[in-house]
Amino acid sequence: MSIYLSASLVCPVSSPPLENGVISVDDAGRILELIPADLAKERNLENVRFLEGVLVPGLVNTHVHLELSHLKGKIEEGTGLPGFVRQVMQQRAAAGDEISEAMKLADAEQYRNGIVAAGDISNQLVSKAVKMNSAVYYQTFVETMGFSPVMADEIIARAKKLKQDFLPLTAAIAPHAPYSVSKPLFELIRAEDNTACITIHNQETAEENQFFERKEGHFLDLYKFLGLDISFFQAQQLTSLQYFLPLMPHNTRILLVHNTFTSARDIEFALESGKDIYWCLCPNANLYIEKRLPDLKLFRREGLNITLGTDSLGSNHQLSILEEMKTLHFQADIPFHELLCWATLNGARFLGLDQQLGSFEKGKKPGINLITGMKDGTLTPDTTIQRIL
Repeated sequence: MSIYLSASLVCPVSSPPLENGVISVDDAGRILELIPADLAKERNLENVRFLEGVLVPGLVNTHVHLELSHLKGKIEEGTGLPGFVRQVMQQRAAAGDEISEAMKLADAEQYRNGIVAAGDISNQLVSKAVKMNSAVYYQTFVETMGFSPVMADEIIARAKKLKQDFLPLTAAIAPHAPYSVSKPLFELIRAEDNTACITIHNQETAEENQFFERKEGHFLDLYKFLGLDISFFQAQQLTSLQYFLPLMPHNTRILLVHNTFTSARDIEFALESGKDIYWCLCPNANLYIEKRLPDLKLFRREGLNITLGTDSLGSNHQLSILEEMKTLHFQADIPFHELLCWATLNGARFLGLDQQLGSFEKGKKPGINLITGMKDGTLTPDTTIQRIL
């Protein structure tokens, strides 16, 4: 039996918007047909449910940390990344029940906010039960870290076991960040050839480039706090991206997350690498930690494959891709339809889910959201989202 949904505007993402268009779906939410308003009128369709607002596909959150959800409201804002990392390490330990309940609430929040798929960073197995029982699809990235070269074999062995323990969920081994992964560990991760997509935190702070270029800055204090001897490491005279990108796997979609201090020179280097790179923006987390956004004009001018993420509730006030879209619109005047592509189809493509999610196309089951409170086709502070299917 067909279900007909119509709205003031239907945004398929992969094709132009339809004013007063109609979506035909089956009982399972699979797209049967997209019907322009004039054709729907000709066919005299019955039982069409009209919704005031904009119908869009389910949203994709390409970067979240479910297991840090219990840190909501506990981390001081504006400390910069080294200060943020220190606070997380000091406060991430908590009772199992507290962590579990916080993750359940975070998962429910994502679902309520129209998110249908997420790339989740995991250091432990604690999120497995929540993911197994969730209506949100999760691609788990087993986050691997260890800057001491002598620890690489032990660290990769633990990561491989954790990946196995996540079965039957989809999981892949991924590096945390260039400043926390040794070259031998990068090589072991690349040798795993374990996934079609992988992720890494990139240039979230100016201190990251400073460390790799000159071995200076606050990261030296962080290593001291962690009790790590980094006397083996020499300044690279390279930005962090230029240092680590050649160490990343080949023939794999790579998601660079944050990119707050990525330059035109870095982007040129990445494009010339020939690797399949996606760039994840987490604007609300960037403002929470560094009080700064990436160079959005530069990213748009270069036509990069951009996706959106929320980061964790330790660095954000909510898990809402719509709120990330609003921040980008208000801060950089980015049009709604461009943001919507980042929030849906681009994210689905990175996760390898674009045959099922990301757009309204026949045969897909992307989820359907209603966005209300827009004005003249643009986002407003009052814009909200409601899950329809």
